[in-house]
Amino acid sequence: MRLSRRAMVQLMGGTVLATTLLGPRRALAATKITVLNWQGYGTDEKWALEAFTAATGIEVVHDYFNSEAEMITKLATNPGAYDVVLINSARIAQAAGQGLIQPVDFAKIPNATGLAPKLKDHDNMQYEGETFGCAWVWGMNGLGVRDGKTDPDSYAALADPAWAGKVALFDDAVTAVGLGALATGQDMNDPKDLEAVKTFLQSVRPNLHNLWTSEDQWNKAFAANEFDLSVAWSGGVVRSFRNGGLPVHFVVPKEGAIGWLDGLAVPTTAPDVDAAHAFINYMIDPEFYFRWATEVGAPASANVDAMAKLPEDDLMKQVHKAEYIDTMSIMSALPDERRDAFNALWQEMKAYYAAK
Repeated sequence: MRLSRRAMVQLMGGTVLATTLLGPRRALAATKITVLNWQGYGTDEKWALEAFTAATGIEVVHDYFNSEAEMITKLATNPGAYDVVLINSARIAQAAGQGLIQPVDFAKIPNATGLAPKLKDHDNMQYEGETFGCAWVWGMNGLGVRDGKTDPDSYAALADPAWAGKVALFDDAVTAVGLGALATGQDMNDPKDLEAVKTFLQSVRPNLHNLWTSEDQWNKAFAANEFDLSVAWSGGVVRSFRNGGLPVHFVVPKEGAIGWLDGLAVPTTAPDVDAAHAFINYMIDPEFYFRWATEVGAPASANVDAMAKLPEDDLMKQVHKAEYIDTMSIMSALPDERRDAFNALWQEMKAYYAAK
């Protein structure tokens, strides 16, 4: 199966694939586009770029950012440098409001017909009634639970004495406050009672073993049996189990997951808008996603046709159930004053935890 798939990719210059990527009767002259993204995040897979170039004549090069703030700065200070940019949906309104990205032309993205409507048309992807980002991949923050332990049905388990000394939290202000908001019945993007959030986060202290900041750190601590219950990334848990052999599984409590959604956008000053849309179309193509997900490891695709292509026993498919698209709360853009309040609260909590 793998060899035949590789052989198929080598033949991607044919007319059948060209039709899939670019739509019927479209052809683009040889050109080059530049994509701005996190390094190693899907769009720069060598095999994928070779296949795309073979099918379209479009060469793809990359530039990278190390933070979302840097991404915005690069767009603003380098007009005409980029054709496609990866933007988390929480930043779409900011980028569009600053005139850095243009509305997506879905007529040039045939594979968009497979996008889950609630992701394609999510408020976070829009600005002033127009869609500025093409939904690409998504994931969740929920709970990672050690195999053999009873699955909690609520974030309240983080403060349950049954998990004393065996809890880990993600060292991220927005996630921590969002989790506290969900646990206290509030909108995670705009909690009105931060004191209630603070009280909940304080209640976790007797159980807290450590805070984690990276997937590698999480894996090492979990493997060392330092904790059994943790706030965790859905995709990270899949990788920890599948690639690292760790006895862990992902749980979405009754309050719902903290969801995130990444999109692909076309900068306002993109030199080649048609080629940019063609590349976005390829990034949501089920054939591309299947290989990325099964051979490399990928978040959940916003394209339901791509997710359907995965084997039924694929762990990524099992964890990222379609129902969660309807039930998870997706991180939204935060006004500066609210983000500052979240950061201040989290810094206070970290000091509180350190003093135990």
